[in-house]
Amino acid sequence: MTSMYFVSLVVCFLAVSCLTWADYAPDEVTELPGMSFKPNYRQWSGYLKASPGKFLHYWFVTSQRDPLKDPVVLWLNGGPGCSSLDGFLSENGPFHVNDDGATLYENKFSWNRIANVLYLESPAGVGYSYSDNQKYKTDDDQVADDNYLALQSFFAKFPNFTQNEFFIIGESYGGIYAPTLSQRVATGTAKINFKGFAVGNGLSSFALNDQSLIYFGYYHGLFGEQLWTDLNTNCCDKGTCNFFNNSKEACKTLLSQAFSIVYDSGLNEYALYLDCEGGVRARAYERSMSHLFRNYRKHWDTFQLLKVPSIAGQTPSVGEVPPCINSTAQMNWLNRGDVRKALHIPDTLPPWDICSDVVGGQYTNIYPTVKDVYLKLLSLGVRALVYNGDTDMACNFLGDKWFVEQLNQKTTTKYQSWISDDQIAGFYEQYGNITFLTVKGAGHMVPQWAPGPALDMFQSFLSNKPY
Repeated sequence: MTSMYFVSLVVCFLAVSCLTWADYAPDEVTELPGMSFKPNYRQWSGYLKASPGKFLHYWFVTSQRDPLKDPVVLWLNGGPGCSSLDGFLSENGPFHVNDDGATLYENKFSWNRIANVLYLESPAGVGYSYSDNQKYKTDDDQVADDNYLALQSFFAKFPNFTQNEFFIIGESYGGIYAPTLSQRVATGTAKINFKGFAVGNGLSSFALNDQSLIYFGYYHGLFGEQLWTDLNTNCCDKGTCNFFNNSKEACKTLLSQAFSIVYDSGLNEYALYLDCEGGVRARAYERSMSHLFRNYRKHWDTFQLLKVPSIAGQTPSVGEVPPCINSTAQMNWLNRGDVRKALHIPDTLPPWDICSDVVGGQYTNIYPTVKDVYLKLLSLGVRALVYNGDTDMACNFLGDKWFVEQLNQKTTTKYQSWISDDQIAGFYEQYGNITFLTVKGAGHMVPQWAPGPALDMFQSFLSNKPY
């Protein structure tokens, strides 16, 4: 055996099995249009098998630190019906798209600096994921089942990562996706080294989200004193208020006024203190995660007061709303023919869109609250983090704080500030295995609007160290 051959074997063994890496070759992304820098990580894009006939598009990037030892993290955007590639290209991915829609720039706060990150477009029909029969009606349990099958497909494709610690993180409607999938993983038979899950600005309880939003709106100066007084007079009884499913007509009318100020007046519902893309009058109808806020209100009797058609027992159509977010650059880049080819996207698939009206419009929610799912996971010793940018109105911090408190876990760390870059970055409180944390000044998409603190938070969560 020559010394050169021996050195080659050692290098190959220390990195990852040469043969196994070669097995990944069909999905590897070797170059990307618009990328002028050389990445210090490897990446793959292809398809994972879910239930029969369903194929979920994934994009996997290895850690920039130590891929063989660093955790594997699954990232899920919400909607329901919105693509996790928005998280990749706008939030915590290793590179983002410039405004020209043609070139890329490095994200120095990328989460793959310390972890291997798997971005999954879910459910089928979202982004470049598809079903052979093109039927995209689905629900919470079916999505969790399909995502669990996709994870098994992923680890079969990348067996060298089966021993790495594994985490699931969801955003927005990922507040449903992440815990329900986590329950499948924690109680299933697949050999996955599952350690915990996190939810960012997530929908955890319909009731608490609406209930808390009225308080959020008033104490952030959105409602006049007369409206606040009328809400308390007509929606409250003996000090207890019901701002979620109150049956009194006078209360429902007032709640319609309050929610219209939040969602329909021209405010940026995802980040109160940021301007609305296109302005109040222009209202450029960009695609976004608007499905969540118009879709979930089918559970609420006052849904029709929000100018959204609703029929009892049926999912309302998802209307265009001014979401204040511009995703044009990402859409233009992902729909380039050379980009699709680089990502191994079949020519037969339609153009990529950030959200799917077909999926969102037919989606059925099964869990108006995921409280029982959390309690089950916590009883199994699973670690959890619920974090919120504190300027978001879509899934406001107060509702998620109440949700965590109502899990009735023992407080182990008092409510206190945490630090990032020598500044107070927010506040947190721990209850055994679950932590509630706010990110100061951030909106709905925390890694996008507070990238430095988000990365620090992410590192603390993965390493299970103090914030």
